[in-house]
Amino acid sequence: MAAVPVERKVTAASAAAYVGSAGLLGALAALQDHGRLLEWMPDGLTPFVAALIPTAITAVSGWVAKHTPRDDASTSGG
Repeated sequence: MAAVPVERKVTAASAAAYVGSAGLLGALAALQDHGRLLEWMPDGLTPFVAALIPTAITAVSGWVAKHTPRDDASTSGG
């Protein structure tokens, strides 16, 4: 059984999730002393809304990336 390459969509979405999460954590660390920027949002809601940023970046990058072409032998399972 031959190894099937990882789809470009998976690679793009994974890389975007990493970059988006790292960027969000960096921004939150920079904003730590400026908590008033997020005080309009309830404390219990803040992590869920903040998590939407890397999620959106991942979804868009997965949508835009092209599929990896496969031959019929690798998709038929045998």
